[in-house]
Amino acid sequence: MDDLSDDLSEPAVRPNETTVPLMPCASVEETLTFYEALGFEATYKQSKPYVYLALQWSGFQLHFGSAPKGLDPAREESGGCLVMVGAVAPYHAAFVAAMRRVYGKVLSSGLPRITRYRPGASRFTLIDPSGNSIIFIQRDEPTELEYGGSKKLTGLAKALDNARILREFKNDDLQTFRALKSAVRRHGADAPVVERAIALCHLVDLATVLGEPTDPWLADLRGLELTADDRQRIESELGHLAGLQEWLP
Repeated sequence: MDDLSDDLSEPAVRPNETTVPLMPCASVEETLTFYEALGFEATYKQSKPYVYLALQWSGFQLHFGSAPKGLDPAREESGGCLVMVGAVAPYHAAFVAAMRRVYGKVLSSGLPRITRYRPGASRFTLIDPSGNSIIFIQRDEPTELEYGGSKKLTGLAKALDNARILREFKNDDLQTFRALKSAVRRHGADAPVVERAIALCHLVDLATVLGEPTDPWLADLRGLELTADDRQRIESELGHLAGLQEWLP
């Protein structure tokens, strides 16, 4: 009887918890504009006496509170959360389609933006106007991700491998652009034509994102002689890049 009494007196802990991330909001208007453009619904919004926003999309929620004094969204160190999903590609496709519909383009640089999705990748990131990172991750993502950095590669091939790390895992387009420019100057003449073409395609895309001139890289790219096998490899690796078919010779 004593044991039963003890059981009844203590509330049970059951595995039915729900966690909701609470992130800083530097601007209520900009935050609402961005997330509603993506299709999120504002289920609660308040700006006084303090900021509080509750947003919902599909089956998950994001909540936002007042930003700490001195928060600089440009540093992208504000906050973040992980959204675990069965497959990331449909989420990326839905957000990209919404951006094109509302903004007329994919927001791929500055704030806010979405990182690129390479076929087969298991994650991508949304960075919102406050500098928060919403990272969508495939639930069965491999325990050990293949980040690159092979010691067996040399020359332009090694530079391309390192550029993938910078761009896909560190989200650093500017450093990727600088690294590839240097690599093409140093190793381009000695590299296989298909590797040079892949590097130039990346440079065209990066220049577009960063607001740099694309003409020098497009001119070099269109001056290459590519075989059918070369084109097949390029399209296999870079088919996710908008405008690829227009760039190739």
